[in-house]
Amino acid sequence: MKTITDHKVNGLNEAIEILVMDEPGAGGANHHYLIQPMTDSHPQGAINPVTIKFQNGPIKEVGVNGISQEALIAVCIDRLRSFQAGPYACRENALALTKLEEAQMWLMKRTRDRMARGVEGTNQK
Repeated sequence: MKTITDHKVNGLNEAIEILVMDEPGAGGANHHYLIQPMTDSHPQGAINPVTIKFQNGPIKEVGVNGISQEALIAVCIDRLRSFQAGPYACRENALALTKLEEAQMWLMKRTRDRMARGVEGTNQK
């Protein structure tokens, strides 16, 4: 099991633990993450643990069994767009939003290219 700490910057993020719950798959990436409060910094129940399971295996072979990076990024984009439309708009949020939109665009380009080559949903390059 691996612990991720890239998010730690303030009290909220210091109190959140991110654990990788599985071994890397065929493509080299993990598929199962647990986000939970650290027991020594938050009373239990203050934050409900969240499990994130990414697609594990080619859809054409195993079916849909998890979410995509694109789906998770879409949630973050929606939140930042909402902040930018409200009283907390700022340059930093705008830059983060732009970078997430760019990341989304590149991931979708990769998928569209794979679809055009007829290899989307498989382990073929």
